[in-house]
Amino acid sequence: MPDGAIPIVSSSALTAIDLGGRGAIVGLSLLIAAVLLRDRRDTAARLGAAVLVATAASAISGAPGFPRPWPYWALILLALSSSGAVLFWLWARATFDDDFVLRPWHGAVLVGVVGVQLFDVWPTRGALRGDLDQTMSVIYLGLAVLAAAQTLTTWRADLVAGRRRLRVMVLLGAVAWSIAGSFHKFWPDLIASSSAWSVANGFVLWALLGLIAWSRFQAASTEQAPVLLPVAAGIPSGASTKPLEGEDRPPAVDAELLRRLKRLMTVERAYRREGLTIGLLAAELGVQEYRLRQLINEGLGHRNFNAFLNHYRLEDASAALADPAQKQVPVLTIAMDAGFQSIGPFNRAFKAATDLTPTEFRRLALAKHASEAGKPDDRPGIGQQDLRNRPAEF
Repeated sequence: MPDGAIPIVSSSALTAIDLGGRGAIVGLSLLIAAVLLRDRRDTAARLGAAVLVATAASAISGAPGFPRPWPYWALILLALSSSGAVLFWLWARATFDDDFVLRPWHGAVLVGVVGVQLFDVWPTRGALRGDLDQTMSVIYLGLAVLAAAQTLTTWRADLVAGRRRLRVMVLLGAVAWSIAGSFHKFWPDLIASSSAWSVANGFVLWALLGLIAWSRFQAASTEQAPVLLPVAAGIPSGASTKPLEGEDRPPAVDAELLRRLKRLMTVERAYRREGLTIGLLAAELGVQEYRLRQLINEGLGHRNFNAFLNHYRLEDASAALADPAQKQVPVLTIAMDAGFQSIGPFNRAFKAATDLTPTEFRRLALAKHASEAGKPDDRPGIGQQDLRNRPAEF
C-alpha cells in the first residue's frame, strides 16, 4: 500500500462485521423483549417487546446472503420485520401519551401494512415482484414522521425529566431512520456499496435496540403512581374512582413553593383560566419552568401537566355535579366552568377517572344525597368534603 494511502476495508470484512453485529442484535433484542414481557400490564413495555422482535427479524432478513427472492418459509420473517414501523409508531404513542389506549383500528393498520409488504414480495408474482417498493417506503416514512410528531405534540406538557430526554433521542432516531430508508429506496445510486449500506442498516438496528432498552430503564427509574379523582363518598363499589395525591413527598421538594402552588390551584382556581400553560404558571409563581415541572412531578406525582390541571378540574366538576342546588345546570356549563374548553375532552377525562359518565355520576350522587337527607351524619356531595377541608392546609 502506498505511503499515506487510506486503507480500504474489503467487502468480505464488511460482511463479517455486518453478520457479527446482526447476530448480537438478534440475541440482545430477544433477551430484552423477554424481560419487557414480564410486565404484561404495561402497554409501552409490550409494544417495546414487539418492536424488538421486529428488529430481530429485520436483522436476520436483511443479512448478506439472505435468499432473494423471498422463499415461502422466510415470509414469516418479512411479516415480523415489516411490522416494525407500525409498532415503533405505536410504541412512541404509548410511551409519550399517558392516556394512550390500543384500539382495533391500530391492529387494522398493522395488518394492512404487513399485507401490502407480503403482496409486494410474494414469490408467485414473478416479474411484478417489488413494484411496490417506493409505496412501502412512503408508508414507512410516514409512520416514522408520526412517531416523531408524537414526541413534539406532547413535549411541553411532559413533566418527567427522563422521558423528556428520551423524546430527543426518539426524534433524532426517527428522522435518521426515515432519511436512511428514503435514500436507500429512492436514490440507490447514492449508496456506493451494498455492503456498506448493509452495515449502516445494522447500526440503525443497534440504535433502535438501544432506544427501546433505555426507554424502559427510564420508565423503571421514574415510575410514579397515577393521580386521579378522590374516592367517592357513598358511590357503590362498582363505580371505580381513584385517590388523590399521596402525602409522602421527596424531601427535596420545596414545601413553601408546594404550598403556594396548591393555594393557587385550590383557592384561586387557576385551573379555570383559558390557555393556562406551565410557563405562565411558573411565571406567576416566580420560578424557573424546570423547577415547577419537578415540583408537580415529584411533589404531587403527576407525569403530565394536562393531567395535573384535569385533576383539579374534575374535582371541581364532580362537586358541582353532586350538588343538589346545581342539578338543573347543564353538564356542558359545569364542564366549561371547571376549565374544559368543550364537552368531548371533559366526558373522556371524567369517564377515565371514574368509570362513569358525568350524567351517571350525577344521578348516583344525587340519589345518594336524597336517601341520606335528614340524617344526623348527613355527608356532603362527592368531592365537596375534600374541597371544604383544603383551606385548612394553609
